[in-house]
Amino acid sequence: MAAASSRRRKLGKVRWSKLYSFACLRPSTSEPSAAQELIGQPGFSRVVFCNEPHLHKRKPYKYPYNYISTTKYNVLTFFPRALFEQFRRVANFYFLLAAVLSLASLAPFSKATLIPPLVFVVGISMLKEAVEDWRRFLQDLDVNNRTVKAHASNGEFVDKLWKELRVGDVVKVNKDEYFPSDLLLLSSSYEDGVCYVETMNLDGETNLKIKRCLEATLCLNEDEEFSKFKATVRCEDPNPNLYAFVGNLEFDNKSYPLSPFQLLLRDSKLRNTDYIYGVVIFSGHDTKAVRNSTRSPSKRSRIERKMDYIIYLLFSMPLLVSLVSSIGSSLFMRHNMVDWWYLQLPDDNKVPNLDGSKPEKDDDKFFNPSKPVKSAILQFIRALILYGYLIPISLYVSIEVVKVLQAMLINKDIEMYDEVTSKSVQARTSNLNEELGQVEMILSDKTGTLTCNQMEFRKCSIAGISYGGDITEVDLAASKRMNADFEECQFSIDESDRISQSFEVLEFVSDLSAQKAALGCREIHDNTNKGISVLSKTEESVIKGFNFRDERLMNKNWIHGSNLLEITMFFRVMALCHTGIPIEEDKINKLRYEAESPEEVTFLIASQEFGFQFCRRTQSVMVLKEFDPSSRKEVEREYKLLNLLEFNSSRKRMSVIVSNEDGQIFLLCKGADSIIFDRLADNGRTFEQATTLHLSNYAEDGFRTLAFAYRIVEAAEYECWNAIFTQAKTTIGPEREELLEKASELIEKDLILLGVAAVEDKLQKGVPECIDKLAQAGLKIWLLTGDKRETAINIGFACSLLLQDMNKFHLSLSREAVSNNQVKAMKEDILHQIKSFYKAMSEERNKEAPFALVIDGKALEIALRGDVKDEFLQLAVNCASVICCRVSPKQKALITRLVKEYTGRITLAIGDGANDVGMIQEADIGVGISGMEGMQAVMASDFSLPQFRFLERLLIVHGHWCYQRISKMVLYFVYKNVAFGLTLLYYELYTSFSGEVLYDDWYMTMFNVMLTSLPVIALGVLEQDVSSDICLQFPALYQQGPRNVHFSWSRIIGWILNGVVSSLVIFLANIYILSPSAFRQNGYIADINSLGAITYTCIIWTVNCQIALITSHFTWIQHLSIWGSILLWYIFLVLYGALPPYLSGKAFQVFIEAIGPAPSYWMVTLLVVIVSLLPYFIHIVIQGSFYPMDDHIIQEIKYFSKKVDVTDNKTWLREQRNSHRSTNIGFSARVDAKVLSFQEQVA
Repeated sequence: MAAASSRRRKLGKVRWSKLYSFACLRPSTSEPSAAQELIGQPGFSRVVFCNEPHLHKRKPYKYPYNYISTTKYNVLTFFPRALFEQFRRVANFYFLLAAVLSLASLAPFSKATLIPPLVFVVGISMLKEAVEDWRRFLQDLDVNNRTVKAHASNGEFVDKLWKELRVGDVVKVNKDEYFPSDLLLLSSSYEDGVCYVETMNLDGETNLKIKRCLEATLCLNEDEEFSKFKATVRCEDPNPNLYAFVGNLEFDNKSYPLSPFQLLLRDSKLRNTDYIYGVVIFSGHDTKAVRNSTRSPSKRSRIERKMDYIIYLLFSMPLLVSLVSSIGSSLFMRHNMVDWWYLQLPDDNKVPNLDGSKPEKDDDKFFNPSKPVKSAILQFIRALILYGYLIPISLYVSIEVVKVLQAMLINKDIEMYDEVTSKSVQARTSNLNEELGQVEMILSDKTGTLTCNQMEFRKCSIAGISYGGDITEVDLAASKRMNADFEECQFSIDESDRISQSFEVLEFVSDLSAQKAALGCREIHDNTNKGISVLSKTEESVIKGFNFRDERLMNKNWIHGSNLLEITMFFRVMALCHTGIPIEEDKINKLRYEAESPEEVTFLIASQEFGFQFCRRTQSVMVLKEFDPSSRKEVEREYKLLNLLEFNSSRKRMSVIVSNEDGQIFLLCKGADSIIFDRLADNGRTFEQATTLHLSNYAEDGFRTLAFAYRIVEAAEYECWNAIFTQAKTTIGPEREELLEKASELIEKDLILLGVAAVEDKLQKGVPECIDKLAQAGLKIWLLTGDKRETAINIGFACSLLLQDMNKFHLSLSREAVSNNQVKAMKEDILHQIKSFYKAMSEERNKEAPFALVIDGKALEIALRGDVKDEFLQLAVNCASVICCRVSPKQKALITRLVKEYTGRITLAIGDGANDVGMIQEADIGVGISGMEGMQAVMASDFSLPQFRFLERLLIVHGHWCYQRISKMVLYFVYKNVAFGLTLLYYELYTSFSGEVLYDDWYMTMFNVMLTSLPVIALGVLEQDVSSDICLQFPALYQQGPRNVHFSWSRIIGWILNGVVSSLVIFLANIYILSPSAFRQNGYIADINSLGAITYTCIIWTVNCQIALITSHFTWIQHLSIWGSILLWYIFLVLYGALPPYLSGKAFQVFIEAIGPAPSYWMVTLLVVIVSLLPYFIHIVIQGSFYPMDDHIIQEIKYFSKKVDVTDNKTWLREQRNSHRSTNIGFSARVDAKVLSFQEQVA
């Protein structure tokens, strides 16, 4: 243990800065820059007293604690803000006004029946808001209560909560920990103060960034050194710029300029470094990461926005009806009612009360013939409150309850539980459930979203021969579709002939035993008719980072190859050309490695497996354990490291210059194939043709590729070059980079090509299949990534967003436009390219040919400007696939907003890092991946997923269900309230605008709150037109959402008309059947109390039977809620009628004594219900017979074929084929292309 610790400490003393040549690692000079001169000016006034946080507790240097909050409310603001949000809704405000008016005795109902429902509705909604905000508070609490080592006193570091940190605190952050705030790097475990930082949460890049402290603070590398440490930092004020920092450090009476290389940002992670010391510069909401975040916007679904217009429409109905009622009442009062003598009885002639007292003086404000205008106005207010039942007060609260229950079902779906991470899908907000069923465009991040941040060595091409023979999922699917078995053949026709082409195809043959022996194939299936064998599918890689299978190279078998020199040099380049370091032994004789990029770690693991183990390095020596082909023994060889020319985005290559034990000097180079091929010597292109073919095959499989080459450098040439390079290295000034690049060009030439290595940026499980299913459902997918173009294109191929036969448009700025650095020239360049792309699309003979657009960040910045964006977006929307690379977080958000506004389609953005937060918040639906890299994306999202593949079920199953459920629910609400509310109007007309109410007050209250609420909630939570399996088998069903089939204005108007018809049938049937004839045995006709109860009974039966007709999926809960609601009405009627008269009023014993014993009551109820539902029943019969939708056909097949296997039904298979629409992207499209390739081979 102690030895291992000592070894790690020794490794930490390597001076990495001396290995590098370019500016990213050079110490900053002491010469003041123009930016440094701004210190002390406005915007650059921050002063930090290092190791003295107590000085920042009072003004003018008082800065916030490190506590952060993402909640929407606090204790003081919850009630006023939540109430404001509730009464912004038109319906709630309407009923608030009605409740206020009821206090003035203008309402036709009692106060007790108006105020409690409103309080209940608003209270439930506010409770939901409180619960969701409480969850956000708990997430904030989890982050704020993380701990970090902070300096207390006398060199002692103690655990301190993140939220308790103050500006000026000195902290110690250990390996693989997040930085709690923005820190100034003081020192690290490495002797020269460098540290590796992972900024994936900030910019999405997987490559490690290197930070370096000032040389003046290198001595602060032990806890005890901080007992007397004091310093002052003067720097810029808090701002959101991630890539800039200006400041000075005043230490030991000297001032040192600071740069971004000394700043460690909150939410980035320490990697490959045991520990660092830093001082807090910005804390809490002053940190750059938090300044880049925005509060989650208030999102509303398209259905909810449309509901507002429905409410406006329904609101216009009571306004119109109230106006007609008030005018009609005034006219009747003026011209007719004045002659009705019984309305004009003087008070003295009125019947005395039962106790003998005189009745109170009649002062009816609503009936005053002497003041008809005043009475009309009061009648208008009374009618407006009365006909408020056309507006469903419980609609919003019912939807809130339903959405919460829907979210709970989504959260509990076992099919969306990831056993690896022990996480499940979380609906962080329930407001957008139905929006999941209407998505048309998906904008996805790459790193951590589609990929799992793991690299695997998969294939390689050495000396024109391809190695690595795994069958892909595409090959397996293609062979299954063709109903044929196959085996993979991967060999050179003539390995001795180096210029021969190499093949990697799937051939249908009867005997390839020689090749099978070479590849280590094993027969797993024997077809006696065709004599065909199959290569076994590769088992999961047991070595992390190495998933390579080929017996020609494994187990040291490469020593038998004819190209031994090239193979040996290939492995040597892999083992020496890197910046990695061995960490510790993972297994017996196996080392683990850490490096700047995951590709380098993968190459080191692969070289170790092939017999070239990189075991240690010093400042100038690299040591390999090589397997010597001649002696067939493992030997240890030392290579002197002379120079290292590192990889960067402009060079796209990396080289090391080493000398072996014999003094021979080699330049070993790896890089992008186009860069390496341009630098090959004439005699170094032997394998170029074959290697190019392999590169194309690897790219189609979605692998990242790097070309390997070398050259032998003469000693005299090296000495001359090294003098030039050393001079360039020591140059201080802006020309340093250019001089270094020119020096590198002098030596990186006349290379000899060895081959290429193919690395898989491993996709998350199920990503290609998920993308394919989403494409089948009609969704378009755009890839937005901060990675370079080559990497993004490789991932595009891997996840089937790009296909080899696609027409690809690469939109980028030309060198001339960039060199001019004029916006006008850049715009003209972009517009010219877009026009040329349009011309290519119009000239394409195959009108169904797919097009893909690839655009980089610089070109995108110009393309998104006002006078170019429309042309760009029109081109992008017409492409089957769009990949945007080198995109900044701000550009991601901007693209999302512009696509949403330009297309008018519902967009979904999905990502996993802090750099995706803007995009997630800007989209209609934001989805965060709850992966390994922090929770910023999740905390800003509407839904969180543990893996990308669960998006398939979230949209195609739950999205489809929720859209149908909410649509049916809202339409049914409109129907039942129109059917109920219009009966009040009909009675008003029937009674000559008297203002009399047909129903008892508590009948009115119970209608929405109790007697019709449970069935509609059950419908909204449990309704399924088809099962989840069928949703996935028939992905085209999802298109009902984007086409808005179930919530179109034609359906809305149709359901309103259905309510009108039902209300007419119910009212007219009751009036004209019950009024003219005797209702009871003693000859009495139905009075207003009996008529109201009977009409109300018909309404309860009708609306509950109607919901039974529209329900496709019945459970015991639906049955209980529907039939239980009807039964509840009778129970209520009996119990309410049993109360004393002063409580039950008109309903006293109305059921027991009046309507219950009357046979006509039951006959009328049955007749009215049948006639009311008949129009809808006829409608669904006609639609199902002549205009069926896809789900109707599937339901019929499913229900009429219960006793047989429905999957063999011809109609079923035909519908399934129709559902799988022809797509231009996705796994199925690749399989189609592979099948075509197979057929061409067989032919």
